[in-house]
Amino acid sequence: MDSQSPRSSARPPQRGGGILIALGLVLGAGIGTALGQPSQGLIIGFAVGGALAIALLFADRR
Repeated sequence: MDSQSPRSSARPPQRGGGILIALGLVLGAGIGTALGQPSQGLIIGFAVGGALAIALLFADRR
């Protein structure tokens, strides 16, 4: 028996975008704290990281 399924060899592994969200949160909070608005920085960092993760998802689908 073959241990690999046909589906696993048909597609290369996808890249993970979660690190982009995490970095956006950390960097956004840090920059926001430096500017006196940590909550706003956290939200903006999450939005930017999420947008980059979605862009990576679509780029990886090609």
